[in-house]
Amino acid sequence: MSYLLDANTLIEAKNRYYQMRFCPGYWTWLTRNKDAGRLASVESVSTELRRGNDELAQWVVTQSDLFLSESDETTQHAFAEIAAHVADQAATMKAGALEEFLSGADPWLIAKARVTGYIVVTHERLNMESRRKFLIPNVCSHYGVECINTFDMLNRLEARLVLAD
Repeated sequence: MSYLLDANTLIEAKNRYYQMRFCPGYWTWLTRNKDAGRLASVESVSTELRRGNDELAQWVVTQSDLFLSESDETTQHAFAEIAAHVADQAATMKAGALEEFLSGADPWLIAKARVTGYIVVTHERLNMESRRKFLIPNVCSHYGVECINTFDMLNRLEARLVLAD
């Protein structure tokens, strides 16, 4: 199986439990699994992350091949279907939720997963009652796209982050 990473998985890792300074092994693990074809993300996530002025933005620049193009016809078509789906639900959501969702990387991530069969990795949780924002797991569920968190991915890929000393 292959996995598509949401921006929040990288941001949360960088800010908290896999900070680059004290856990470089995690970032090496990501690179190795990217090189093996097990991990990817999408260009929109790269764009979001490069807006920062931090070590994650610098790392993203060095990992350009992690981020898949969204310009292919099948991804574009899937994005259009997702946009129509969420637009149909916009009246039940908080004002601005549709615009916020469509202006970010989330629909592109879901579209790419839908056409590639990849599993989406995000820290968002399924909540069909959410009216505040469109959640990745909710939209993934509608399309039958599997959605898991970082720790489930690490377990499935049998990650071993072992102290070298």
